[in-house]
Amino acid sequence: MQKLKIALIGTRGVPASYGGFETFYEELGKRLAARGHDVTVYCRDSYYPDKLDKYLGMKLVYLPNIKKKSLDTLSHTFFSILHAIRQPYDILLICNAANSPLLLIPRLLGKLIVINTDGLEWKRGKWGMLARVYYKLCERISSILAHRVVADSRGIQDYYASEYKAATTFIPYGAYLAESTKPDLLGKFDIKSGEYFLQITRFEPENNPLLTIQAYKQLSTDKKLLIIGGVPYESGYFKKMHEEAVGNSNIILPGPIYDKALLNEIWCNCFAYIHGNEVGGTNPALLQTMASGCFTIAIDVSFSRDVLADAGIFFEKNAISLVKQMHWALNHEQDFAVYKDKACERIRLHYSWDKVTDNYEALFVELVEQGH
Repeated sequence: MQKLKIALIGTRGVPASYGGFETFYEELGKRLAARGHDVTVYCRDSYYPDKLDKYLGMKLVYLPNIKKKSLDTLSHTFFSILHAIRQPYDILLICNAANSPLLLIPRLLGKLIVINTDGLEWKRGKWGMLARVYYKLCERISSILAHRVVADSRGIQDYYASEYKAATTFIPYGAYLAESTKPDLLGKFDIKSGEYFLQITRFEPENNPLLTIQAYKQLSTDKKLLIIGGVPYESGYFKKMHEEAVGNSNIILPGPIYDKALLNEIWCNCFAYIHGNEVGGTNPALLQTMASGCFTIAIDVSFSRDVLADAGIFFEKNAISLVKQMHWALNHEQDFAVYKDKACERIRLHYSWDKVTDNYEALFVELVEQGH
């Protein structure tokens, strides 16, 4: 197979310590490098005080970023593209539809471009009206300037087809099947295996951690609630979460956690996982939840059903519905095994990182051979 020079642009970078996009680049990039491809990842300078030249076979390039909510991603992608167009890359993979206006530069210079647009960013509650209009416009631009748009879920693929008449390639994210090996690590938060509900997410309205707290407070249970995550900027939503949780010692908000061994134990040992992300495609946290054998209670949106299917149960976006499903879980733990087995089987069949890499590699080779 042809060996390619590939640039990965548009995330904070690797090693992955910040979110789903970064994990995606780490898992994809290291596999492509192991297959003999020349892989370069562009990293945001301010996020990496320790500058590595290479990581897991990938070359790393550090460039500036303006660390403001509206400019962090765009500024770094701009500098990255200016650097990348002077390199002999065969293909540029760029994440995030917000970066799509910048694709004009490499497109005019004849560079091959693939963009993973992620979810429907304009629906996210953290953005004001101007930002939402911008993100909506970016979707259309991405469908025009990129040689191929990658949709990470069937729902996103259907959306681009109906909204923009745009053909996309469906490639989801991946996850590792996991099991508990160091349950003693749970002692850090005074929790025990099987004795806590869990949610891991950014603290933003469309992910509904506040709703989870409100529902949990209506339960009569000794099980605790652990919600891991945060926001990188000041947030009135997080303030509301804190106000709702204050005074209840069974609600634990430890902030973001990047220790992979600790996260693995937290996932593998939870009683049940609450997935509240209503915007986006294939959510990496949901995949890892399933791969960890968690019993999952997911918000009832198309993106959840695409991934979870019949391997979990669903709630509508209100506290009454979520309370009902959490209460059902408390009374039907004996039924969890069937759901957990189905979840792990879906990961094995559809969401392995090796399969994800196979699909991206095939797409890159196809585009290069077509010489778009």
